[in-house]
Amino acid sequence: MTSLGAAIIGCGAIAPLHANAMASIEGARLVAAADSNARQAAAFGALYGCETVPDYHELLERKDIDVVHLCTPHYLHAQMAVDFLNAGKHVLTEKPLAADVPSARRIIETADSSKGQLGVVFQNRYNEPSQRIRQVIDSGQLGRLVCMKGVVTWHRSEQYYSESEWRGKWATEGGGVLINQTIHTLDLLQWFGGEISAVSGSVSTDVLDGVIEVEDSAHACITFANKARGLFYGTNAYPVNSPVELELVFEQGTLLQRRDCLYLWQDGREQLLCEPGTVTNGGKSYWGSGHQWLIHDFYTHLREGRRFWLDGREGIKALEIIAGIYRSSDRRCSLVTASGNHLN
Repeated sequence: MTSLGAAIIGCGAIAPLHANAMASIEGARLVAAADSNARQAAAFGALYGCETVPDYHELLERKDIDVVHLCTPHYLHAQMAVDFLNAGKHVLTEKPLAADVPSARRIIETADSSKGQLGVVFQNRYNEPSQRIRQVIDSGQLGRLVCMKGVVTWHRSEQYYSESEWRGKWATEGGGVLINQTIHTLDLLQWFGGEISAVSGSVSTDVLDGVIEVEDSAHACITFANKARGLFYGTNAYPVNSPVELELVFEQGTLLQRRDCLYLWQDGREQLLCEPGTVTNGGKSYWGSGHQWLIHDFYTHLREGRRFWLDGREGIKALEIIAGIYRSSDRRCSLVTASGNHLN
């Protein structure tokens, strides 16, 4: 397989990262883009020199398209992925894999019987601090992982939701801060911690109540099969977008990610292990540079005929954590209501 033709479905904010990454891959060519917004599609096509169509169905049987990048709203992922996989195309979808766990399982089942491969964009796994943390865990050099925490304090305004009708609604976004912004951090926590035995938590709408149906804040406690404990807090109610903070405590030292730098705290001393590289993909600084590396890796796997490691079974794990947090939060609300207290 020497040349791969590609299509991007959805020409919104994330699509340029895919187009820019593709432009740097030898043997990959952006053939077409699809978007129901004709003006947005035309601008994207003119910028990246590709054909545009209003309906993705026009691309299903195209022989010159081997790979499809899904950059659409969450609720569209499942049907589009299933259609393209059934057509034998390789599918690389932005997170989340789907808007809910049953839909994600449907995609995985379709991928199992398809000639095409399925990949899920969790680009933060490719950031250097994440890779270094994974290496430390795999090597065992700091001993057993005891506990960890992830903190995401970002900002999303009323305008952010009013500009896109699908955001902030259960039916189309599938949730709020959990499924859209902090899903990357939840994915990292489970990637570092391994198999999960229990999840508890709660969600709330602290600032955007009346603006969105879904949560803008959440916290969770995750218990792993290896007895490690993970704590998580995420919110869109902070006035600014702060860098994600991670801490992993091992028997013989602690890894800390602050402002995208990774530090090792050991024997009373702090050592800088790595600093963030320059982000040149055209995205927001707090997205990191992992998109380019993930997309390159996906195409490498396709070209070499190898199964891509970040597939549907990996992509569904963060969704399952989110579902667990929602279930736990619902139970807590039911208990409070049953006790006669008011929920404010």
